[in-house]
Amino acid sequence: MSKILVTTALEETWQDNKPILFLGEWCCRYSRKEKWQNINSEVMPYHWDNREKLYRDYKYITVFYEKLLGELTEKLNHIHGVNHSVRYWRILIGPWLSYFLQMLFDRWYTIQYAVTNYDISETIILSFSENDFIPKDMDDFIRLFVGDQWNHYIYSLIIKNNTKLKYTIRSKQSVNEIQPHTSILLVLKKTLSSLSKIVFKFINAFSRNNDVFIIGTSLPLVSQLRLSLRLHQLPQIWQTEKVLKITPDIKRRGWKLVGESDNDYESFVRENISLQIPTIYLEGFETLCERSKLLHWPKNPKLIWTSNNHNSDELFKVWMAGKIERGIPLVIGQHGGAYGISRWMSNENHEIAISDRFITWGWSEKNNSKLLPVGQLKAKKSLNVNHYKQTEILLVTTVVPRYSYWMYSFLVSRQFLDYFKDQCTFVENLPREIRDALVVRLYPNDYGWDQEKRWRDHFPEQKIDLGKTNINDLIRQSRLYISTYNATTFLESFTMNVPTVIYWDPKLFELRVSAVPFFNELKKVGVFHETPESAAKHVAEIWNDVEAWWESNEVSQTVKRFCDRFAHLPDDYLKPVESALIDVINEHESNVLNRSKVH
Repeated sequence: MSKILVTTALEETWQDNKPILFLGEWCCRYSRKEKWQNINSEVMPYHWDNREKLYRDYKYITVFYEKLLGELTEKLNHIHGVNHSVRYWRILIGPWLSYFLQMLFDRWYTIQYAVTNYDISETIILSFSENDFIPKDMDDFIRLFVGDQWNHYIYSLIIKNNTKLKYTIRSKQSVNEIQPHTSILLVLKKTLSSLSKIVFKFINAFSRNNDVFIIGTSLPLVSQLRLSLRLHQLPQIWQTEKVLKITPDIKRRGWKLVGESDNDYESFVRENISLQIPTIYLEGFETLCERSKLLHWPKNPKLIWTSNNHNSDELFKVWMAGKIERGIPLVIGQHGGAYGISRWMSNENHEIAISDRFITWGWSEKNNSKLLPVGQLKAKKSLNVNHYKQTEILLVTTVVPRYSYWMYSFLVSRQFLDYFKDQCTFVENLPREIRDALVVRLYPNDYGWDQEKRWRDHFPEQKIDLGKTNINDLIRQSRLYISTYNATTFLESFTMNVPTVIYWDPKLFELRVSAVPFFNELKKVGVFHETPESAAKHVAEIWNDVEAWWESNEVSQTVKRFCDRFAHLPDDYLKPVESALIDVINEHESNVLNRSKVH
């Protein structure tokens, strides 16, 4: 029997009286299960549950990204009457383009698979205003792509333009913009921000045009000021500015990319990319460049260093791209976990590609001279708590958007359900005494997975933190810290010397070959586990004497070797940072001198 295709959780597109094919688990909100459980429906299997296919697709998209970046460089240079390099545009549009191509491939493939392998009679498409789904900038794009409406729009675009699937259009009001809530706290925050800008403007007034430019490094404020003094310049605190949201102009979006396509997906991208490129890179590019010229930032800095602002800070990116085209070196610092550990990671590749040097938390690779193994810049130090005397155990969990986003060896879309099942298995295998002491910390952004309701339904009496309590307060009360995913969490707990047990499914968090031996060592001493059952069993064995386990020579030395590689914390971490930056400056000045001699 033929089915109605439903692409998202928007229930206006469902029909209760006909069989339904849900495109993926993202369509079925847990909080709405009384609705979809009573429908004659089937959920289509997810193609990226085959993790080797996921990795193959990632490598393919990476190659396609490079081709398209070159084509967009030529096109945007022509549109704006400029002649910027590929590196310039990689810095400015690279984060958006990389995310967009990865997400669009997933949306494209699932639609093509559905219409090819299932008997589908029709689908319902909601008639939104096209302008509602053209992102204004990277931040706006991030806001859009996690939602049902943007994804419905993208699925609909693919269905209308590249399938013969019958569809019915239903009218839908424009997407409502979420208005900021005015409160005393918000007013206070804005007031403090205005005061800080005045203070920082006064401090920065004494900067020189060739000072090292440091912004968003993850360093504590005092450490950043001390670093400025070490670099023989007065302390500076730079802040970026928000740029005006530019309205799309459809008349300027009639162009296509004319490169040679190897398949229908590539053709679709080239024909429709003008409908999705953020306005800040098209209609707002000239304004953005003009704003960057008005910044009172150093005109000719010896070096630019950031760890956070290179992804979605559009004003900083365009300013930085212009400086780099003039030969000024860029240093980017690692700003979280998984770097050097994950088998693949698109953000890491982008950051290394745009930088002249990349500061890591300790890891390096033989064939990459860009990497500077300095240490953990945002490290948390010990809370001066005797954890062995505490009574609680803290389980820290994560979540991902229901729809796939940027690609790395992590959970993707519906795989959150497999991950959640593992968390339930861990709790179920704990002895009652330990389960009663357990606090489950949820990820603060739910993305529509209804985490709290799932946990309440499975464990009605379980202590749950919704992700709003200061994590350090929870750690202070904990005898054991349980990390369940490959990110910053366990790196920080290691450097804080908090007794830590890690577990995750290795099929969902694939490791880099160079990282495997370090995790094998952690596995031998009971720190790392590949199943929730193994982790729960180990927790039960050590619970009454965590100190004897964690303080043992075998465990402490293994954790130290791991930290030396992935979370190094030098006694004076400013010293290696200073040394690394000075080396980059000296190398740059030497290269400039050599080029001048040649000419």
